[in-house]
Order: sequence, then C-alpha cells, then structure tokens
Amino acid sequence: MKIEYRAVVYDATQHGEHGQTAFFDSVRGLASGTWLSGCTAGKTKHHHEGRIRVSRSRDDAVSWETLPWEFEKQLDGIPGSLAGAEMVEVEPGRVLLFSTWFDRSDPERPLFDPETEGILRSRMLVCESTDEGDSWSDWREIPTPGLTGCAMTGPIVQWPNGTVGFNFESFKEFDDPTPVEPGAWMLLSEDGGQKFDRLFEVARHPESLLYYWDQRLCPGSAEHEFLAMFWTHNRAEQRDIRVHFLRADIKGDRSESLPVETLIPGQIAAPQLLADGRILAFVVDRDRPGTLTLWESGDDGTTWTDRLTVHTHDEQALLSQGSGKENVDFAEFWEDMGRWSFGHPTLARAGADRILATWYAGSPECMSVHSAMIDVTD
Repeated sequence: MKIEYRAVVYDATQHGEHGQTAFFDSVRGLASGTWLSGCTAGKTKHHHEGRIRVSRSRDDAVSWETLPWEFEKQLDGIPGSLAGAEMVEVEPGRVLLFSTWFDRSDPERPLFDPETEGILRSRMLVCESTDEGDSWSDWREIPTPGLTGCAMTGPIVQWPNGTVGFNFESFKEFDDPTPVEPGAWMLLSEDGGQKFDRLFEVARHPESLLYYWDQRLCPGSAEHEFLAMFWTHNRAEQRDIRVHFLRADIKGDRSESLPVETLIPGQIAAPQLLADGRILAFVVDRDRPGTLTLWESGDDGTTWTDRLTVHTHDEQALLSQGSGKENVDFAEFWEDMGRWSFGHPTLARAGADRILATWYAGSPECMSVHSAMIDVTD
C-alpha cells in the first residue's frame, strides 16, 4: 500500500475564529466523480455555536473548496449546534446529508453532564441537494422512537438494492437520573431516504458492561450484510479495550450476535470491504505516538495486520491516551474527548484499488480536515 497524494480538505486557518476547530469529518464520492466532505466547525470542539461545513472536489480529491452554504441551526425557534455531516447519493444527482442537532438554549450547558452522565437533548436531521452541494433543502427530522440521548455515528450505509441505513447511538438525556443503557442502532429506509421506518439494533451489551461506541459500518458482500467496528469501553474496569468487529445482516430487527474483540488497539475504526474481498480498517490509536493506521484482514476479520501508517500525531490530551490507562472515571473520558486534536478516521472506495481517507488533525486551538488518496494494491 502507498499514499498517492495528500490534501487539506478544510483549512481551518482560512475560516476565522468561528471555524478554527474542525472535526467530525466525512467523505462521499458521487456518480459524477465529484467528492463531497463534511465536518463540524466552531470556535472550539463541541462549541454551543458549532455549525457544519461542506467541501467539494472535482479533480479526484487533489484540491478542495469549502462551499458557502449556511445550514440552519435553529429548530422551532430554539438555538442549537450541528454535529457531523454524513452524506449519501440515493440516486444520481440526489444527495442526502444527515446531522445531529443539540439543544443550545442554555449556552453554558456542556454537551455532557458529568453528574448524570447524560447528553444534551438532540434531534436527528436530514436534508438534500440536487446540485452537488451548492444548495440544500430545509431540515427534516428522523424520529428515533423510544430512544433518547441520540447522536449520529459514522457513514451512511447503502446496499446495491437501494436500502439506506442511518447509524446512530443512544445514551440518555442531560437531566435523566436513571442508569445509562447505551446502544448502537440503525434506521433503515427502502424508499430512497423518504422514510426511515425500520429500527435495527446493531449492538447492545445485555448488562451494559461493555459500551460499543462510535460504530462504523459498511456493506458486506452478501445482499443484506454489513461489517461494523466499534470503539469499545469496559465500564466495570474503567478502561478502553481493543477494537471490536461484527459481521451481520439486516434481515431481522437486531443482530444475532455481539461484536467480537480483535487484536487492534485504538478507538474509532472505520471498515471498508475491497473488491477482492479484503477488509480494511482505518483506526485511530492514542498511544504514544498517536497514529492513524490502515489495518488489513484477508480472512473475513479473523486476523488483522497493520499495513500503512497514514498520520502520526503528538496528542495534547493526556488522561485517556496511551497503553495501560485504567481506572479512569467515565466523566473524565468525556472531558478528555473535548481536548483531542486528531482522529475521526473515514474511508471511501475510489475504484477497485484505491481508497480515499479523511481525518481531522492540528492543535487544540486550530484543527483542519485532511485527506489521502491511497493505492491499496496487495
């Protein structure tokens, strides 16, 4: 494997103080050959005025322009912030964009309450574009029936038969005093994204002993199959454990098995199935030094080999990085996440033997979105 070229997708140094911190990046290739990438941008990570930006490339991801469109942050007169901008082309020329809206009516409230361990009230949103990102429709809400404390997690899944999967996780709301019961979910649409009316349980530990965070899914080789990877946290032992992997299908209303542990160290891991059957995983690891590495499996996820380090980073957050970090209070993990200055690995296929990777990186005060076009020939 080798990197063909790199680019800066969203250059935070060019967007003033209101856009100097970019994270929650995404990338999606369109049928026309255009690439779109989204991110959250603000004064700081998780700022109460956080917005989303979309960048576009029409030269095979060699150069990028950030589009001027401003997405509405107020819902029903309530001020909010937007987190994430995941996209999918449901038919040629029709692109859906998904985001999570957080209630910022009290700008002093942080995203996470360290006392209740809940998050701000949220709503899942979708809009669409028919001009490759120049303009977007009004927001439409996606209901998450019976689930609260929800946030979008990772790329939208699209199967060859047209089925679309919107991925999110449930936690609990800010003022909820009840125990946390986290879960990883997918809402499915079979009508081109008009309705997301079938709820599928991707992963949830029966006793909430393991937290399957930040799920990343991609289609598998069979008609209804998906591959998923998880940043996995052992709540009882107060530590992160190795990345977990799941291969399942959407025929029922829940996965029939739980994710299994791999030997891959790290947190968020983005899988991608190649045309030749190999599985890649783009993984962020906050050991010293911090890395974003491509791992490869040639046996359906049973074993993994690290093949290419795409980015090396001097992380400024110290609490939860590095090997042997145990007995770290759960609230401290959340506080630390707000300081991390690189991560959120994303992969998208760019043909049979090429992959486009994106991530955010910089200093805690200024973080940009970066990309690398990678030749994945074995």
